[in-house]
Amino acid sequence: MSAYYIRFITLYIKELRRFTKIPGQTILAPAATTLLFMIIFSTAIGTSRNEFIVTDFKTFLFPGLIMMTIIQNAFMNNSSSLLMSKVQGNIVDLLMPPISNFQIIVTFILVGITRGLIVAMASAIFMSPFVQIETYSFGIILFFAVFSSAILSLIGLLTGIWADKWDHLGTVDNFIIIPLSFLSGTFYSIKVLPEFIQNLSLFNPFFYMIDGFRYGFIGSSDVELMVSMQILVICFIILLFFSYFVLQSGYKLRH
Repeated sequence: MSAYYIRFITLYIKELRRFTKIPGQTILAPAATTLLFMIIFSTAIGTSRNEFIVTDFKTFLFPGLIMMTIIQNAFMNNSSSLLMSKVQGNIVDLLMPPISNFQIIVTFILVGITRGLIVAMASAIFMSPFVQIETYSFGIILFFAVFSSAILSLIGLLTGIWADKWDHLGTVDNFIIIPLSFLSGTFYSIKVLPEFIQNLSLFNPFFYMIDGFRYGFIGSSDVELMVSMQILVICFIILLFFSYFVLQSGYKLRH
């Protein structure tokens, strides 16, 4: 095996071990939180909103909660990893070895995807006794799960580079990531909203993640599936190039 792949695999294993060492905090806790959301929202509004959806409310809610879990965990994995390295002063362990910026980006994307998918599967297992899990297209489910977690991995990478303290990270998570997740159709179809709010929802990229992901389960979506797929691919490409540019510049890492 060439040195190129050895460096890549070593960094991947290092980041993988970082969150698998504490599974109770990084895997089980998010899965349990997702289960609580399922129980609370299906009990509180399930019977009153069924007329707005094409299937049972729990079946409708399930993919939205899974995607929300993927979004939040892919983001937190990379942002917390980089910020922790900066705060503890061991960011040099990432910058000094002969690893290219492209390798760093790809590694963090893959680790973010890994954590997102692991927590998603754990959440699905936790919720399985309470909901009938249906699948319309596994390929579509996998596409949106992978691209969504990759996009949030890049956002997390950029946030970790920008943040100087945990307050900065909390600001992005609490005022951007979580609100956009809740306002993206996780608990409802945007078709029930006033037209003006529907149009605003179309500017939320998280909406396309959840809408396309839900299509893979129930075979129905609020917008055309191809539109959601194209938007995710475009967002990923833009963030990929921007992340590479930021790493190349050494912004808040080497200066």
